[in-house]
Amino acid sequence: MDTTPASELLFDQLQNTITTNGVGPAMDQLISTLEQREDYQALFYALLLKKRVELGVSPFPTGPAAELPSEVHEPYEDAIREAGRKVGGLYLAKNQIARAWGYFRMLDEPQPVIEALEKFEAGPDDDVYGAVEVAWQQGLSPQRGFDLVLNHHGICSAITMLSGTDLTRKPELRDHCVTRLVNALHAQLQERIIGDLKSRGIEAPDQASIPQLLVHLSEAFGESEYHVDVSHLNSVVQMAMQLSPCNELAKAIEMSQYGERLSPTLRADAHPPFENSYVDYTRYLRIIQGEDVEAGLKSFEDKLPFASAQGDTFPVEVYINLLLKLNRLAEAVAVAKQYLGEDEGRELSCPTLSELARRANDYSTLSETARASNDPVSYLASLIAAKGS
Repeated sequence: MDTTPASELLFDQLQNTITTNGVGPAMDQLISTLEQREDYQALFYALLLKKRVELGVSPFPTGPAAELPSEVHEPYEDAIREAGRKVGGLYLAKNQIARAWGYFRMLDEPQPVIEALEKFEAGPDDDVYGAVEVAWQQGLSPQRGFDLVLNHHGICSAITMLSGTDLTRKPELRDHCVTRLVNALHAQLQERIIGDLKSRGIEAPDQASIPQLLVHLSEAFGESEYHVDVSHLNSVVQMAMQLSPCNELAKAIEMSQYGERLSPTLRADAHPPFENSYVDYTRYLRIIQGEDVEAGLKSFEDKLPFASAQGDTFPVEVYINLLLKLNRLAEAVAVAKQYLGEDEGRELSCPTLSELARRANDYSTLSETARASNDPVSYLASLIAAKGS
């Protein structure tokens, strides 16, 4: 029985083939063997070796392709593209997306990888993190990258991923991620409450809403009673505040109402205007959904004088953003004028007074703000804009 290591055996076979049959068959043998062994990185260089020999240049890649004779530049570049596509395709066939991306990125051909990501279903031995790196960090298919994390690593990892990324300028991606999280956590919460009720001998419809299910539980939960990770609940409810009216927003309201039932020790403390945590979250979400809008707005507006007296502008910023969500631009300008004034130097979570006035074509406020800020350029711009309106 031959106990020669496979690598040593290949060397001997190549030596025998090149001696007996010549260079071409030896190269074909090397390429075939590397592909069978799934040594795709070496296969890439073997394919380029074959092309260099065919072109009559040195078999060694001793320098950049540009140093080759000018007449072989184009065919050699074509060979690089063909080899990259072949090896990248072989890696894709094995679900090794990160390795495949190395070749398709070199060729500036992302589409095959994007298509593979859309079809990618990770098996037990597949590299999910590699696929996520390409999809999310490299930006080839960020929605798919988020879905992979949520599907394979759960809600906690997905929350961490989303919390660590600023998607302010990518609202469609942000909404996709938030709605996926809302749906996942809502389903988990609903399932666990139903399971809890069944364990108590109480039958409840599987499709019942969370408030309908809570009717069957005691008025207040025990000090340590909860059905989902309370930090997950708090994070997802707050993330849902970025949504526009939709089915997922209704589900977020249900989860916030569940949060209201938690014992005080399990409700996360919040900064005004959400000092009552889930009570305020529910009110905010319902306003966005178009429910009890005027009463909800008044509850937030009533918090502004005290917060302003304390030098805290965050409740004002929240209220302005809420008005903008409701397309009440003129009211937002009035609130900013009253509580924020012309100080444009602060970092705010809402647009500045000047920006709000520009959006509203309120040139009077714009000129006042510019004058108070000693900004003659903006002052004149506002006067010119006013004359043209």
